[in-house]
Amino acid sequence: MFSRYFLSGLLIIGLSTAFAQKTLVFEDRTYEPQIRSVQCYPNQPSEGNSLLSAVTNISTQNLLLEFDDLREQRNNYYVKLIHCNFDWSKSTLMDLDFMHDYNEFVINDYSFSINTHIQYVHYKVAIPAVKVPGNYLVIIYRDGERKDLILSRRIAVFDSRLDLTQDDGIAGLGNIRNTNQALNFIVDYSRTEVINPMGSIHVTIRQNQRWDNAKLDVKPSFVREEISKMEYRFFDMDKTFQGGNEFRFVDFRSLNYPGQNTLKLDKSHKPYDLSVNLDFPRAAQSYSQYPDMNGNFTPDNTDYQDEPWISANYLYVTFGLKSAQLKEDVYLVGAFNGWARNEENKLQYNQGQGIYSKRMLLKQGFYNYQYLVDSPDPNQIEGNYYQTENLYEVLVYYRAFQPNADLLVGYFAIAVNQR
Repeated sequence: MFSRYFLSGLLIIGLSTAFAQKTLVFEDRTYEPQIRSVQCYPNQPSEGNSLLSAVTNISTQNLLLEFDDLREQRNNYYVKLIHCNFDWSKSTLMDLDFMHDYNEFVINDYSFSINTHIQYVHYKVAIPAVKVPGNYLVIIYRDGERKDLILSRRIAVFDSRLDLTQDDGIAGLGNIRNTNQALNFIVDYSRTEVINPMGSIHVTIRQNQRWDNAKLDVKPSFVREEISKMEYRFFDMDKTFQGGNEFRFVDFRSLNYPGQNTLKLDKSHKPYDLSVNLDFPRAAQSYSQYPDMNGNFTPDNTDYQDEPWISANYLYVTFGLKSAQLKEDVYLVGAFNGWARNEENKLQYNQGQGIYSKRMLLKQGFYNYQYLVDSPDPNQIEGNYYQTENLYEVLVYYRAFQPNADLLVGYFAIAVNQR
């Protein structure tokens, strides 16, 4: 009992500066340190659906949002949606322009954790249906008070009004062809009446479900208005993505038999302490192929098969990177922390040991992660390889006269080096 309250105190005191200001940002963000393990994905009966993008067709609209609250008592949480433009600025649409009726929903689906070292409440909510395609920011707040924010999450609802054809697939670019990846494609808008395509159509490309390095408002190389096509052929470095490397991973779905890349599990106190195998820079190494989840994570408990979402334990996980000290800050990131390069995810350097390290509170599961550097070359530790398997998404927005907002009229997933 003491350890649980002590942990809550550490969370509140140690991270209070990072979460003191509850100013809404139009990003994937948690506003309190007790909110953990946030996932949003299509709710469909298929294996691995929790790894899919928070993107849905307007005709199906099946997104599910889940998160944990590291408190013993249930809170009254509410959901609201905000329609956004292609650049994630708030659009001018009013609630009734995109909602079928009201725009505030109570979260009634919750479960208490079972026999866990840290008690928590797991919440689950189906994202309310909308009637207009586009970008949406889902916000969750406490007791109907919209300033008492808990989390915000980006989702996308699309309507298929355009077609896309890949053109020559992936292309290398001169002296960076061994490190970068580019997508060449043609957007066909012949099924939609478009006025001024160069000014009214906006294309976004993102890599591995990330918004932090997405390329917004990518301009076409050519516009063929006579045949209603826009050609995207990328020869400029700023239009390409660094290939990066396959993600590192650690498997602690079982605490009885910890999996790959775990070094040591200390059970002398609760919550447990897990040490991950020491990592090393990979930029100077040859590319090594192995499967990953493109940076994603899966909370799971294989020791207790029933309801793993509420039986999985939270534990402290320590990561270490053996490296010379860099001038810039180094961060441990992945989908599990929204790719955020902030104080909570920044590594500390031990001069005597020559090791970067970070101790994090994580839920039992399987995690992909990488070390990113706060510099123009964020992958200087991981390396960049054109052979890396990555998933790209092309989102095509159109701003019509009515409604006066960016509508998501095309969504296309393109796997590069799929295996």
